[in-house]
Amino acid sequence: MEHNPPAAWFTEAANAAEQQGSGDLLRVVLVVMMLGCALTAWFLLRGYKRKDD
Repeated sequence: MEHNPPAAWFTEAANAAEQQGSGDLLRVVLVVMMLGCALTAWFLLRGYKRKDD
């Protein structure tokens, strides 16, 4: 079993991240998730503004 110091693992992970690209899919997923949360919050909270007299 080979012992690797944590710094070596971190630099290896950083190099792998550079080779994978910009992560466009992750950006799209995050933007859609944020918009979905905002729309859901608006839909749920808009009912509190109305008065049921």
